[in-house]
Amino acid sequence: MQVWHTLNKVLKNTIVTNVVRFFNKLIVILHSKKYMKATFLKLLIVTILYTAFFGCAKRGTPTGGPKDSIPPVLVNAIPKIETINFKENKIKLYFNEYIKIKDVKKNLVISPPQKYDPIITPAGTASKFITIKILDTLDLNTTYSFNFGNSIVDNNEENKLENFKYVFSTGTFIDSLKLSGKVTNPLIKKSLTNIDVMLYEYNSQFNDSIIYKQKPRYIANTLDSTLFEITNIREGKYLLIALQDANSNKIYNPEIDKIGFIGDTVTLPTDKTFDFTIFKEIPKLKVIKPKEVNKGHAIFGFEGNANDLIIELLTPTPEDFKSEIVYEKNKDTINYWYTPFETDSLNFKVSKNNYSENFTLSLRSSKTDSLKITPSATGILHLIDTFFVSTNTPIIDFNASLIKITKKDSTEVLFTPIISKSKNKLYLNFEKEINTDYNLEILPKTITDIYQISNDSISYKLKTKSPEDYGTINLSFENSKNTPLIVELLNEKEQVIRKAKTNNQQTISFELLLPGKYLVRVTLDENNNGIWDTGNFLTRKQPETVKFFDQIIELRANYELNETFNIN
Repeated sequence: MQVWHTLNKVLKNTIVTNVVRFFNKLIVILHSKKYMKATFLKLLIVTILYTAFFGCAKRGTPTGGPKDSIPPVLVNAIPKIETINFKENKIKLYFNEYIKIKDVKKNLVISPPQKYDPIITPAGTASKFITIKILDTLDLNTTYSFNFGNSIVDNNEENKLENFKYVFSTGTFIDSLKLSGKVTNPLIKKSLTNIDVMLYEYNSQFNDSIIYKQKPRYIANTLDSTLFEITNIREGKYLLIALQDANSNKIYNPEIDKIGFIGDTVTLPTDKTFDFTIFKEIPKLKVIKPKEVNKGHAIFGFEGNANDLIIELLTPTPEDFKSEIVYEKNKDTINYWYTPFETDSLNFKVSKNNYSENFTLSLRSSKTDSLKITPSATGILHLIDTFFVSTNTPIIDFNASLIKITKKDSTEVLFTPIISKSKNKLYLNFEKEINTDYNLEILPKTITDIYQISNDSISYKLKTKSPEDYGTINLSFENSKNTPLIVELLNEKEQVIRKAKTNNQQTISFELLLPGKYLVRVTLDENNNGIWDTGNFLTRKQPETVKFFDQIIELRANYELNETFNIN
């Protein structure tokens, strides 16, 4: 029946130019099933008649036929799949057509992991077989799984042999227990891929630090979805974790990896599925040696929480010396700006609480950063926004009398200038009217930066819209826990557009929103500090729960939408 099914499938999706390919596959299947010669002759006659018919009926230029969509088929394995008492150091896998191995280092997951990666050939060339040379010493009485993921493809169309797995045991039986679930990132709505899910066995060697030092007993990967399944597990008790493994070493490195864990002991066999989230722990504070960007500008990299870090310049400085420290938003970088003076190097002391370290920065650059000014808006100015100009260097001084804001009828508008704490933004706060044109002029030498460089003449034309050009989204929540909430409105790129906080069940209204598509993200702010708090593996602290509204909210101009969010 398999032969006739294959014949029917191939004949329906093939024309004359693909008959040869079909016939090669047919021969392999016949040999693998040891069919009688009579059957083979019948099939051969059908194939010849089919070829003759289409050869006569379709004259003209061949089109190449439909695209091949049949994945490769494993026809033999030496030793066979699920061999017990395995003692070999070489495995050969034979296929019914020429195949290639793609991204095998990324896709291949060996469970239990091996100290030395096997040699898999051929690499980068087409072949009808794969050779696996095992370099590691195999454990006794252990079931091994070599999961190739989707790395095996046919040579012509790269049809994937999905989730192909070779399993064997060095003992007298194959372990058959399995475990499944889902891994997500609480801060993003899109699916995670390529996450390692690991099981550590509770035995005499187990302790909490094992995930920082050793590879797990069992491992699987989510590949291209959020779902995972670990198979061929032995009965026992385990710690279950997931890693977004930055350097693919199967060992947890808090500085670069994200982790998720199930707090309770996982006992197998079980019918449970396990869903958990991954997060980035806050590592211990560590400041990286500073680098010179340009003359008068250095940067300090850091790990951990560098808020309130003290950067002290130990090198003697002239009386007119000035410096500014600016943290880069969403980056682990601190900018140290200073007025240059004659010296070959700078000595720094950085400290916070019990942390302290000294650095020496050698100076070589003769180029200084030139002042650049960027407006927060051009053209349309949102009714709820405060206009500002940002600079790439710290603002040391400004002259508000050289700034002028007027309406279209030349009426002058009063404003309040405010310098940001980071010294790189100058806000111009004024009362905005609907459907109004504004001219904004910044005359030369209005803004002076740390290098005593001032701006040239700048002018901007701004316009406000009417309330009817915007919409409103009202959000109410069903929250039986009565936990304080952080409510964020995101755009389609998952960028935060608005943010609000509530301690009760009140409705939150986001008004004067531009038409578009929005997402809602809600954090259960258990400690009521107004921010999402991450987790910690050693203390078994899970991150605060984050939930997304299950649909995209599409808002039109002059619309008011009411949505209820169940977060129980």
